[in-house]
Amino acid sequence: MRVAIASGKGGTGKTTLAVNLAALLATEGWAVRLLDADVEEPDCHLFLTPSAERREPVGVLVPEVDEALCDSCGVCAEVCAFKAITVIGSTVLVFAELCHSCGACTLLCPHGAITEVGREVGLVEHGSVELPGRAAFELVTGVLAVGEAKPVPVTRATIAAADDEHADVVLVDAPPGTSCPVIEAVRGSDLVVLVTEPTPFGLHDLELAVGMVRALVLPCVVVVNRADLGDDRVHRFCEREGIEIVLEVPNDRRIAEAYSRGELLLDAVEGFEESLATAWLRISAIAKSEVAT
Repeated sequence: MRVAIASGKGGTGKTTLAVNLAALLATEGWAVRLLDADVEEPDCHLFLTPSAERREPVGVLVPEVDEALCDSCGVCAEVCAFKAITVIGSTVLVFAELCHSCGACTLLCPHGAITEVGREVGLVEHGSVELPGRAAFELVTGVLAVGEAKPVPVTRATIAAADDEHADVVLVDAPPGTSCPVIEAVRGSDLVVLVTEPTPFGLHDLELAVGMVRALVLPCVVVVNRADLGDDRVHRFCEREGIEIVLEVPNDRRIAEAYSRGELLLDAVEGFEESLATAWLRISAIAKSEVAT
C-alpha cells in the first residue's frame, strides 16, 4: 500500500503527519518505508535522526559536443525545446542546467558530433530509524544538489524505492504545491492525504491540490491542521466535493513546542497517538477499497 502525504502549500504540517504516521505504523507491526520526496528541502531526518546505510548518486544525461566533428550547422539548437544548446558563430554552447535529457540533439545531429554524458544532480540516501520505545522503520531521502534547478529526476529516483515488496506500507512525504515534482511524487499512490488548514490560503491551495489529484485520477482524503482556527469554509468545501476529513489536529501550544524541539507528537502530546491511529483506520480502509476496484 502506498499513501502520499501532500499539501497545496508549505507549512501546513505535512511532514509532521508523515513522520508521526510512520512511527505509529511501525510500532503497530507494519513494515514501513518512509520516502522523503521533498528533495529541495528534505526534513524528515530532523525528527527521526536515521542511521545512513548507503547513498546512491542520481544522474541525468546531457549533450557533449565533439568539436572535431561539429560544423556549427545549428540543427541541435533548432530542435532543443528548452534552449539548452545554442550556436554562436563556430562555437556550440551547452547549458547543462537547462537540459531535460530528451536526446533530440544527439539523435538529429547530421554529423554524429553529439554524445550524451552523465551529470550528477543529487543523491538518494537509504537509512533506518530506531526510536526509543518504538519499532524501527526505513527512511529514504532524496537530496537535490545545491544549485540545481530541476528536482524531478531526484524525485523520480526517490519514488523508485517504493517498488519493493519488503514494505507493507510506503508513505511518501511529497513536496508542497501542485507542480511537476509533486505530480511525480504522488503518481502511483493508492491514496493521497491532503493536509490543509482552515484559512483563506489553506482553502485556496487545497482546491488546487484536489484538482491535481483528480486530474491524476487518484482518490484523496483531507487532514485539517490547526483545526480550531479560521472558519468552516474548508469543511464546507470538503462536504461539497465529497472528500472525507479523516483527522483534525487542534491549534495546541504543546504541538508547537514539541515540533520546535524536533519531537514526535506521538510521545509529546497526550491523545494524539489514539487520534492518529483512528485516522489511519479510515485511510487504510479507503486505500484498500480503491485498490480492490
